[in-house]
Amino acid sequence: MLSGDGSDRLQRLQRLTDAALAHLELNELLAALLARTRELLEVDTAAILLLDELRDDLVARAALGIEEEVERGVRIPVGRGFAGRIAAQRRPVVLEDVDHADVLNPILREKGIKSLLGVPLLAGGELLGVVHVGSLTPRDFGDEDVALLQLAGDRAAIAIEHARLFESERTARRRLESVQAVTDVALSQLGLDDLLGVLLPRIRDILGADTCAVLLMDDERDELVARAAVGIEEEVERGVRIPVGLGFAGRIAAERRPVVLDDVGHADVLNPILREKGIKSMLGVPLIAREDVLGVLHIGSLSHRLYNTDDLELLQLVAQRVALAIERARLHEETLMLDQLKLNFVAIASHELRTPATSVYGVFATLVERAGQLTDEQRDLLLQSGYEQGQRLRALLEDLLDLSRLDAAAIRVQPRPLVLHSLLAELAASYVPGDLEVDLRIPSDLAVVADPNVIDRVVSNLLVNAARHGRPPIVVSAEQRDRYLRIAVEDFGAGVSEELRPRLFERFARGEQMSGSGLGLAIARAYAHAHGGDLVYDPHDGGARFELLLPHP
Repeated sequence: MLSGDGSDRLQRLQRLTDAALAHLELNELLAALLARTRELLEVDTAAILLLDELRDDLVARAALGIEEEVERGVRIPVGRGFAGRIAAQRRPVVLEDVDHADVLNPILREKGIKSLLGVPLLAGGELLGVVHVGSLTPRDFGDEDVALLQLAGDRAAIAIEHARLFESERTARRRLESVQAVTDVALSQLGLDDLLGVLLPRIRDILGADTCAVLLMDDERDELVARAAVGIEEEVERGVRIPVGLGFAGRIAAERRPVVLDDVGHADVLNPILREKGIKSMLGVPLIAREDVLGVLHIGSLSHRLYNTDDLELLQLVAQRVALAIERARLHEETLMLDQLKLNFVAIASHELRTPATSVYGVFATLVERAGQLTDEQRDLLLQSGYEQGQRLRALLEDLLDLSRLDAAAIRVQPRPLVLHSLLAELAASYVPGDLEVDLRIPSDLAVVADPNVIDRVVSNLLVNAARHGRPPIVVSAEQRDRYLRIAVEDFGAGVSEELRPRLFERFARGEQMSGSGLGLAIARAYAHAHGGDLVYDPHDGGARFELLLPHP
């Protein structure tokens, strides 16, 4: 039979078990367990630290007699100090003399604790944390104390696991409701600005954060651009741009994974607004759709906060919906833009075609209806006018056919070895009138691999424009630099007007009192894009300068 003392302890252990089974809320459970544990072992202090798997450390979650552990947010790395050793070795540890022991937590000495006993909290072979008790007077914790605390710890671990499962189920339900709320918004908004304006406040509320922001990729400049924000609206107002790979958001985009900043003040943060606003902790995730990084979604707290696995998983779930919604909104905006472009294209093309077609019809109508009244000279003038308008109509139709082929990706690019000097010299001789000076600055031995037809279609257009709208000399230069073949055509005329520059490469774009269809540069750039390159305008004083860039294998 058990002795009276043993019977009493057994009753206390039973009360601990009853307490473990009576609570589903984790905080209430821990408070009840510690009270029973301190009573069971007749000690002065008791504390429970739970494992934070994300950071691999122990977090003080509940305490009696040393409440400061929880108030100060004590965290102990696994493997270090008293509690860290218990967690790493998964076995009990006794400290008979705390003053001369390896103790990482200063609160233990500050409170005057002389002796400590701690055991791991294990459930199903998994480490949940550590429970330890302490005495303010020297005490020799014996085998019976160790066994009793381990029994209490085992029951506590089961109860903690049970409470966590309950909490996890409830959290999952709330998470599902939160994600559904985001999904509902994502499905109800088609415009990107409207979408982000409604989504960000909800995301901030769902995660209990103070700030929330979305930065979207600018693929041409390989940068992230602040597109929408709540709590840090200055990001958008100041047009913040973050190079991919640099700073907080840049790392998230480059590495395509979440990043947590526990302390912004001591982190690699490129954007000064984050510190100006007093943000202490941040969590960010990439926005990915169809394997492409669209941007970054991040939240922040104005007080120090340790974002946990639940926060991370919830933000990732939300980010998945946000990325799909952004892609959907962009497709909607592109569809509207394409529809508008088609309408504009039909209207402008009809207008451009009508003029020469009307002229040709007028010429032939006059020749037919007044055949007997016209002199030979009048007939010749009408035929010459009809021929010129027919040529204009033919050129316009060829341009439109070129554009349709380029739009349909029906133009095949066929690169082959070329000696560039001879090709550009032939083009200059063919498209520049003989009385205009042309300066060829091309190394005679510059050999490249490119499609001569693409170079012909682009450079010929640039030469005709320089001859028609610029002033001599016309300078044609070429070089290989930064993995690109660069062919430049420049003149010394008035250059392109400030008003025309933003739409210079748009279809039917042309300046006032300029002849031509306004399709030449649009076609030239389309050919450059088909070759994997680009055509750019380089504004500078004293003329116009265009540069064709083709990738150099």
